[in-house]
Parts: sequence; structure tokens; C-alpha cells
Amino acid sequence: MEAGLLESRIQVDGINRVFMHEDIREILITEEAIQQKVQELGKQLSEDYRGKNPLCVCVLKGAALFMTDLVRRMDIPLEMDFMAVSSYGASTASSGVVRIIKDLDTSVEGRHVLVVEDIIDSGLTLSYLLELMRQRNAASIKVVTLLDKPHRRTVDLTPDYCGFTVPDAFVVGYGLDYAEKYRNLPYIGILKEEVYR
Repeated sequence: MEAGLLESRIQVDGINRVFMHEDIREILITEEAIQQKVQELGKQLSEDYRGKNPLCVCVLKGAALFMTDLVRRMDIPLEMDFMAVSSYGASTASSGVVRIIKDLDTSVEGRHVLVVEDIIDSGLTLSYLLELMRQRNAASIKVVTLLDKPHRRTVDLTPDYCGFTVPDAFVVGYGLDYAEKYRNLPYIGILKEEVYR
């Protein structure tokens, strides 16, 4: 076990699960609240995209869990693709330098693109990605994000669909990480400051 990281084990459906509670200051959004919101978003997106066969673009790695749960709640034909775009690295704040780590395999030309994000912070990475989709001639581009930090925005950008607005705290869980840890937590938690300072 890593130094300073205590494990608490619980049994879920006969399987031992390990959660890293020691580094979490507080649970901000429960697993139940997340699943309820994902259900609501899935229903709304199904209504809005009926007959459009949207291309759901997951922004890796953070949005992977959200996208997986979201598309299973959309009762319409759709396609999925994945893109990795980064402006963070191992930092807790966006660097402003955007890199494409993994590009799409599917052409967006003439497609109704739904960009699936885990969190929108400064908006720099997403703004870059949206401009790229426009240059590639998508028919329409909309954004669904699980979390939004509008007070951190440095560009003019508002998501079309949003799960939760969160405070200016370093949040992890349900796909969100710090140094590749905590993605597997079933809730959104605020990371203790001493963990990342």
C-alpha cells in the first residue's frame, strides 16, 4: 500500500472493493445523485437527438465513465468515438497548451456531434476541441458535461447540457483524477489540499 493512503474495504455483490477515502476531504456529489442526473440527461438527449444518429465524442480519460453510463440511458441510435486532448498534465490547473493525444477514428463531417466532457474548468481545452470540430465541418456541435466550474472560465463557453455546477475545489472520482488516481471512486469528492500541494 502507498504511504499515506489508507484503504477501506467494503463488499459489493460479493466482490471486495477498495475506496481511497483517506485523501478525500468530503463527498460533494453522491453516487446516487450522479446516476439520477445521468438518467435525466440521457432522457433529454434522447429527445433532442431523435432521428439524428449523433456521434458522441468522449473526451478521454475523464469522461469515460460518464459517457459509458450516459449512452446506455439514451434510447436512440448513436455512434461513439474517443478523443484525448490535454492541457493539464500532472498539474491541478489548465496549462493553456492543448495537445491532441488521440484523435477521432470517425469523420465528423456532416454529423451531429455531441462532445461528452467530465468537467469544464477554464474552457481552453474544450474551446480548442469545438473549433477543431467546426473546421472539420460537423453539422452541429453540442456539449454535455458532468461538471461545470463557470467561475474558472477564461473563454466564452457555456455547455449545452450540464449535470452539476461545482465550486472551485479540486474534485476527483467518477472518472476525474489527480495524477491518474481516484478515477474509480463512485462519487465526486473534494481532494484534501495536502494531497496535491
